[in-house]
Amino acid sequence: MSENATTILKIGGSVITDKNVELTARTQVIDRLAEEIQRTNTSNLIVVHGGGSFGHPAAQRNSIKDGLKDPSQLIGFAETHHFMTVLNGLIMDSLIMHNVPAVSVTPSSCIATENGRIRYFEDTPLKMLLKTGFLPVLYGDAVLDTKLGFTILSGDQLVSAIAMRFSATRIIMGVDVDGLCDVDPKKEKNAKMIPHLTLAELKKSQHGIGKSTVCDVTGGMLGKVAELVPAIEQGIPVTILNATKPNVVFKALNAERVEGTLIEKE
Repeated sequence: MSENATTILKIGGSVITDKNVELTARTQVIDRLAEEIQRTNTSNLIVVHGGGSFGHPAAQRNSIKDGLKDPSQLIGFAETHHFMTVLNGLIMDSLIMHNVPAVSVTPSSCIATENGRIRYFEDTPLKMLLKTGFLPVLYGDAVLDTKLGFTILSGDQLVSAIAMRFSATRIIMGVDVDGLCDVDPKKEKNAKMIPHLTLAELKKSQHGIGKSTVCDVTGGMLGKVAELVPAIEQGIPVTILNATKPNVVFKALNAERVEGTLIEKE
């Protein structure tokens, strides 16, 4: 990576957890991804990961995304945030074990939203971490909200916001399918992967992109794509690829050609 060429790598919760079994991490996948990251030049790389079976079930049980409506939800907010730190801790353990100078940045401590959209973002420490040579790692989180009391900040909204603030040169989205398909590949055997989309083509085809079939309070694939549109509009290309397959993330980080969907402004 060239100097100041920031890359944002998002690792989906469906990649690093079993989304059908609560609080179940795929530790072998986490270790493999840590090893792939270690083999690349991690300068100017920011990692964001999803919640999978750690964050989503607790958030859904307690209606955290809908905001604070009853004091009984307070423990649910705390539980959701805590479970995300547990998953983040597993990822940090693996990265550091692989000699990656990774430092966790807790979104709920530096971000507040307004009606679910990022309103305040104290990003000075994040910028300093990157400049110093660390690998910042953030995640979807339960955050405070100026109108709702609290809500869920998806890792995908976070990716888009960071990419725009840091003028990222690219976004890599690691999911559990090979890319965007014309229909949901988990439901339709004949689903066809779309290798390239412009922003205009994306907006036309969004209705066909599959929704998640498991517990996901952040909107599944449709939600991911919608959150990335502002970054794509700023000219930041997005590659959606299968992070469950060995060496795909490694190749993408090294700007090698990989199977997936490339979305560009034009």
